[in-house]
This record gives sequence, structure tokens and C-alpha cells, in this order.
Amino acid sequence: MTAAAPAGPLAGLKVVELGQLIAGPFAAKTLADFGADVIKIEAPRTGDPLRKWRLLKDGTSVWWQVQSRNKRSVALDLRQAEAQEIVRKLATDADVLIENFRPGAMEGWGLGPEELLALNPRLIMLRISGYGQTGPYRDRPGFGVVAEAMSGLRHLTGEPGRVPVRVGVSIGDTLAALHGVIGILLALQHRHASGQGQVVDVALYEAVFNCMESLLPEYSAFGAVRGPAGSALPGIAPSNAYRCKDGGYALIAGNGDSIFKRLMTVMHRQDLGNDPALSDNAGRVARVQEIDAAIGQWTAGLTVDEVLAALEGAEVPAGKIYTVADIAADPHYAARGMLQTVQMDDGSQLAVPGFVPKLSATPGSQRRNAPALGQDTDAVLREVGLTETQIAALRERGVVG
Repeated sequence: MTAAAPAGPLAGLKVVELGQLIAGPFAAKTLADFGADVIKIEAPRTGDPLRKWRLLKDGTSVWWQVQSRNKRSVALDLRQAEAQEIVRKLATDADVLIENFRPGAMEGWGLGPEELLALNPRLIMLRISGYGQTGPYRDRPGFGVVAEAMSGLRHLTGEPGRVPVRVGVSIGDTLAALHGVIGILLALQHRHASGQGQVVDVALYEAVFNCMESLLPEYSAFGAVRGPAGSALPGIAPSNAYRCKDGGYALIAGNGDSIFKRLMTVMHRQDLGNDPALSDNAGRVARVQEIDAAIGQWTAGLTVDEVLAALEGAEVPAGKIYTVADIAADPHYAARGMLQTVQMDDGSQLAVPGFVPKLSATPGSQRRNAPALGQDTDAVLREVGLTETQIAALRERGVVG
């Protein structure tokens, strides 16, 4: 993107990305944001299907500009033996290899951990799949939505008695990707001490299940099967979405003991705020319907902005439900660098999310735009020792694109 962009804490880390769509590529994108050299392997002619997902600009998804920034694209037909040999060459001096194929696919190509770790014992291999590399479900096709259902998340979403709804983004894939990044960083620390690489096995359903908080211990201790609760937070009160005079909703989290008293003071409901029975969470949970009704009656007489202004002054956590238009206009997003602008190949400007987490000394950055399909094929093949004649011959046979 710019020669002045900081190199990042992962500068010098070589990553080979196999797979497509969301989980594996999101993990690689996170590494690339912080300086890793990510070589993305894509199928010739078609490339990663994400290139054509959702809204397109000049034939390419604008999502692609986020998911594949800072990466290099190499077009290889992994079904062909010569392409598989190129991956082995890349893996020989790579630090990390990321794949999210169904278990067994890499082994079928001679690219499983046994082969690759024999070539490069320092290699860290992240494998993301629906159900993991072992267990009775390992061979089932697994997508993020299925993982969200199996983890228990889908059972908790929506309103009681209605069809469970999905989170509006691919949260299962993204959580798996972030767990994969954590696994890579842990494995790098181990390699620093031992010199040995290893396999990081991430299952989509396990990544979501890892975020399910008290779900399992509550079932184990009490036989409690938690169900959907709409916008409320079961067992923690008050915390809900409350309708306001202008038709919008204010999200209010008054569940801290002192916060609850401040909230009731703003509402002029000291009768509730000073009630000893409501001084702790357990007491408030027992009377949550009464409390929610009181808060709802108060918000119904005010606009969302009026509610938020009153609660900000009382230091009560609250917020409104943002649309993307709200995000794009929000000064805090801008001040935190979360609204980045990139220049597209046609000269137009595109807003994209910024870099997370924030590092004070080695922040993430955009060094180059998302690549065209096969944009870096020749350069990367030369790096692994192929001549121009050899590259031309491989292209003639359809091995590379």
C-alpha cells in the first residue's frame, strides 16, 4: 500500500495459505495485517469463491479487499502433482501453513502433516475444519452455521418460542480463525524454545463452544438448559433493550449494584434504587420483570438520544443499536482508526475496517491491496527456484495460472 507503512511485529514470518472463503483466510489476513508475508494459493481461473460473494465492484467483491489485503496470490491447481510439489517447496522454508479443507484432503495430495513436517520440522500447520481432525464426525462437511448450531449458540438466539435466528455474520468461521491465530502464536512461542513445529487443530464448533460461558456447568450442576431470551441477558439484571419515544431502542446495562442505584436515581425511582431486596444481582433477577417494566416506562417518554445523554451523565453503560451508516459517521470509530480508506485500482476510494488489536509500538497496517488472481504467481515461483522456462511450461499445462 505504502512504503512508509510499518513492517509489523510479524515481519519476516512466511505464511502459506491454502483453503478458501472465510475461516482459514481470515486467520491468514490477521497475520498479514501485522506484517506476515502471506502467500495465498488459489485455483486458476476461478480463485477463491469469496471474490464473487455479496456485492461486487467491477466484478470483484468489496469484501475481498478486506479479507485478502496484504496477501500475495499464486494460482495453482492443487489437483495436479506438479502443483503439490510447489506447495512442498513453499512449505520447506515457511513458518506457518494454513488450510481449511475437509480432513483427509491434504493427505490425499501428499501434503499432510507427516509429509510437511518431515520436510520442515519447524513448520506450524493450522488446520481448521468443521469438526476437527479426529472423532466420529471428522469426515462430515462442516460450515460455520452448522458449527454455531452444534455449539449451542443458535439455540440461544432469537425470541422464546420462535425459530432460532443466526447471527448476521459468519461468527463461527471468524471465531475459529481467531482461535487459529492464538494457536499459531502459542506454537511460535513453543518453537522459539524447542525449535519444533506442530499441528494446530481447530474445529469450528469447538471455537464457538469455547465462548458459551456458563452453559455447560449450569447444566452439569443444576440440569438447567438455557434457552433464548430475546434481547435480555438471563440471570443478570437489568440488562436489556428498551423501546424509546422515537421508535428506536436503548441498550441499558444497569446490572452493577452501584450502577443500578444510579440508574434508578436518573429515572426518579429511588423506591427501587433504595430497596434492600434489589441491592444485589440475585434480588434483581427475582424481580426482573418489574424492573424492566419500570425502565421501559421511563424510556418510552424519551428519544434514544435523550436516554443516552441522561445515562452518560450518570455513568450508566448504555448505547444505541448502530447501523453501518451510524458506524461510518461515528467520531469515535474515526478517532480510533477503525475507518480506513484504500484506493482501488480504478482510483476510487473504499472504506474498510481498521486493524485490531491496537499495538503501541508495532501496529497493524495495510501495505498492499488485495491481489488480483495469480498476480504474484511468477514472482513466488521464482523465489522457490523455478526458471522462466519452467514457469511457462507449467502454465501451458494448466498447473499454474
